[in-house]
Amino acid sequence: MANSTGESVLFDAPGPKGLKRIRIVNWIAAVVFIAIVVLILMRLHNPPDGENQLSWELWKPALDGEAWADFYLPGLWATIRASALAVVGAVVFGLIMGVGRLLPSVIIRGICGLIVEFCRAVPVLIMMIFFWRWFAFMGWNSPSYWAVVLALVLYNGSVLAELVRSGVGNLPNGQHEASVALGLTRTQSLMYVEVPQAIYAMLPAAVTQLVVVLKDTALGSIIMYTDLLQESRRLGSMYFNILQTLVVAAIVYFIVCAALSKLAEWLPQRMQKRTMGPTEAEPIAPIAIMDPSNVNQIAVAQEETPLGGNQRIYHVHHRGTNASIHHWRQTRYTQGFDETHPETQHIVQTARNRSYPEPSGSAKLVNHPDAVQNTDSEDKPTEN
Repeated sequence: MANSTGESVLFDAPGPKGLKRIRIVNWIAAVVFIAIVVLILMRLHNPPDGENQLSWELWKPALDGEAWADFYLPGLWATIRASALAVVGAVVFGLIMGVGRLLPSVIIRGICGLIVEFCRAVPVLIMMIFFWRWFAFMGWNSPSYWAVVLALVLYNGSVLAELVRSGVGNLPNGQHEASVALGLTRTQSLMYVEVPQAIYAMLPAAVTQLVVVLKDTALGSIIMYTDLLQESRRLGSMYFNILQTLVVAAIVYFIVCAALSKLAEWLPQRMQKRTMGPTEAEPIAPIAIMDPSNVNQIAVAQEETPLGGNQRIYHVHHRGTNASIHHWRQTRYTQGFDETHPETQHIVQTARNRSYPEPSGSAKLVNHPDAVQNTDSEDKPTEN
């Protein structure tokens, strides 16, 4: 209900003229797309210098059983083998670096932050070439394979580290407060309560990152790693049909990546039952401090009361940012009631008509997305 309400508030439904304009633009785009496809097929059928690229004589060697048994399937297995190991290593590396960036120690936070930012800034291909030359000089077996795996671990692990930090920052503030009330330290609260929930919350985004890992293995063909792309090029060089073999390889990549994308869409609904944090398919990591795009917003129509008491009848908004690693526990959330929300006004009017008691002591919602309040100090008793 919150999502539909938010969409109706943020975006106006197009009127008759707007719908007509959208239909016209769609038809024009479809006609242009069909025309481009026809021109491409005509050029492939009758190229200026060369033979017909649509002839069956060129497509048959790229589709027969020998091509699949000797080239495509071994190449796909090499791609999956490198991707699987890179994913496991990236998850471990991301968890270590992500937790390290949240620990109270300034030194550990600084070291982990430096490593993560360096691995995110260096292109994956440069790391592959560097490790490939290094491992070959040291005499390792399969230097191209280990270079591909290690480069993907470092780059994608740094991305997952930011997802871990973002997942912890998106948890409700009461999770940390309850842990502290039970006598846990900041580190114990982080390790035993917050990080396990953040892992569930980041799983959909981690699966989406698997698509990036799978596609980036194709860069290994530059350093002679025999993945799906390299095997397709070898097959095309044998029969002089490189275009056809690359098209088949692209279709295989598309099928595998589409399956992973569907898994990432299905996971949020499944994992939402196991965490209090928002499980999003593609949560965006922080970009810069005080950037409005860093603000995470969660809107719910009503809040459950598992311990009894009156249910909140206002439309509740939680806003926060985890862009800063300094004092993030005190600055990540500003929460309150948006009395201007249409659903809130409707619920309040209904409650007044039924003579329901209105909740007291609610905080006003800060309108500016960058504004942050320290809500941890509101519940502390005043010292006499």
